[in-house]
Amino acid sequence: MREIKIAKSAGFCFGVKRAVNLVYDQVGNAKKVYTYGPIIHNEEVVSDLEQKGVHVLSEEDVDEMAVHGIREDEEREIVIRSHGIGQNVYRKLEQLGFEIVDATCPFVKKIHRIVQEETEQGHCVVIVGDENHPEVQGIRGWCVQEPIIVNSVEEAKKKLDFLDKDVYIVAQTTFNDVKFKDIVEFFRNKGYNVIVYNTICNATEERQREARALAADVDTMIVIGGKSSSNTQKLYEICRRECENTYYIQTLVDLDLTVIESAKRVGITAGASTPNYIIKEVHDSMSELSFEELLKQSEENGNKIRVGSVVEGKVIAVKPEEIIVDIQYKADGIVTRNEYSSTPNLDLTTVVNVGDPIKVKVIKTNDGEGQVLLSYKRVAADESYDKLEEAYNNGDVLTGKVTQVVDGGLNVVVDECKVFIPASLVSDTFEKDLTKYQDQEVEFVLTEFNPKKRRVIGNRKQLLVAKKAELAKKLFETIKVGDVVEGTVKNVTPFGAFIDLGGADGLLHISEMSWGRVNDPSSVVKVGDVVKTFIKDINGEKIALSMKFEDENPWVKAAGKYAIGNVVTGKVVRFASFGAFVELEPGVDGLLHVSQISKERVEKPEDVLKVGQEITAKVVDFRAAEKKISLSMRALLDDQETSEEE
Repeated sequence: MREIKIAKSAGFCFGVKRAVNLVYDQVGNAKKVYTYGPIIHNEEVVSDLEQKGVHVLSEEDVDEMAVHGIREDEEREIVIRSHGIGQNVYRKLEQLGFEIVDATCPFVKKIHRIVQEETEQGHCVVIVGDENHPEVQGIRGWCVQEPIIVNSVEEAKKKLDFLDKDVYIVAQTTFNDVKFKDIVEFFRNKGYNVIVYNTICNATEERQREARALAADVDTMIVIGGKSSSNTQKLYEICRRECENTYYIQTLVDLDLTVIESAKRVGITAGASTPNYIIKEVHDSMSELSFEELLKQSEENGNKIRVGSVVEGKVIAVKPEEIIVDIQYKADGIVTRNEYSSTPNLDLTTVVNVGDPIKVKVIKTNDGEGQVLLSYKRVAADESYDKLEEAYNNGDVLTGKVTQVVDGGLNVVVDECKVFIPASLVSDTFEKDLTKYQDQEVEFVLTEFNPKKRRVIGNRKQLLVAKKAELAKKLFETIKVGDVVEGTVKNVTPFGAFIDLGGADGLLHISEMSWGRVNDPSSVVKVGDVVKTFIKDINGEKIALSMKFEDENPWVKAAGKYAIGNVVTGKVVRFASFGAFVELEPGVDGLLHVSQISKERVEKPEDVLKVGQEITAKVVDFRAAEKKISLSMRALLDDQETSEEE
């Protein structure tokens, strides 16, 4: 009978599984759902999501939206895949009004923080990975200065001239660990001071080690995954070196069963983007033993652990940011710095030693699809959740200290329990920089409380919105069209500025900023400026403001200054086919018709005049009601000739 072995780590990794589940969780809500790029490198899953109404956006799609605009009345959210994206892409999506659901893998987030910090300090960063891979592109987008990207020792040789003496190296999470070590060793042998961040995901390392060992122990090896999946391609390369009869397939359709007819031992592994049902189909086609029976057998051979269970383990490795724990399970457990202590930037190597016993709580397990996530801190903190649960049920306002500003929000501690306030719930307006909240006491309510899933979500925005609604009600009860009001500039856009009136925002359109011409609103007002305006219109909750006060209207005194026959001086500001417009003073333009520029024939006004040129002309027509003034340079020439003849 043929023996078939399935790698324990085959299929979805933690990060991919999380990202896919997040997308499926959004399906069916009232909002239009997008993903930034295919959520995973698997055509089957992407196609299924598309049928369920999920739209895939590319970078080009986002850029086009930014140029042409999108429907403002449409609620939409976008899921960021586990590969992550650069800072500039986050900004584009936020400016377009997308609600962002960030499924970036925590291991990838860690790389983003590393490269940002190192490049901010002016350090030379080398990214080991595929330059065209979305994960590497995202990492690159967090570098303050351009990094060096290499995929092999050969590529590294070509980039030596661009390196500093000190080299800070990170790796694509799915990169081949052997190739990574070879590249690092190459730099060291060349005399560089190498600071290495081995950011290859533990699950990836384990998947590759397991695949290598399995391939060396079988007659035929089957590698399952999308053709565009980088980690699957690397698995294939690893297995091919150990087993000549290695086959790379996407689904069962691609498998020629005749290639395994004579094989007595067959191994199966799969990339991180391969769903379990595809692995099941391949396995069932080759074995009388069902996939479910195989998984059951695997479970029976190992310890059964569940989310929420407390287990005893032994520390087998310590890094500054994480602890690897042997929990007598088919996969080792990981305690991150944040799950060990609330102390920011604690170096775990200073408090934990290899061989130490440790009691931890299981917070995530992927049953052979990656690592088990553990918490040391939560074992001791569970009792404190009673207070939070009571506050959640009663809607009480809580106060806590911000202990850490992280990607995507704030970590707040209340009685040794951590509450996460997402960036979208920190304020009632978008705030790019949340660092001002570090170590500050903030008030909030709890909008989600699920201690089993370690989800305690705080909402500061709700309190601010309620307060603002109260202020808005009072404001609209007191203001009317024509009122002069003072406000603070909240935001400046290409079309104007939004002014905070203390309860509601008013729009000061570019056309209402001055009686004169304004090309750039930022040249008139800046964020934080206190400005005096008057209310031009109120339409529901929309307030239109103006700075064009009537007593400053230049046309009030224009009749005397620009009477017919007066000689005036002005500046050419723009051209039309029929003439040039001349600014006589801010808010007052005159038309110099092409026939009135010279006594000689002029085809186009720009043939003899330039924008910004100062000219002198005679007023030949003035129409106050229409705010039109006609000018003539030719009339001045006629006057001059007449004077000379006399």
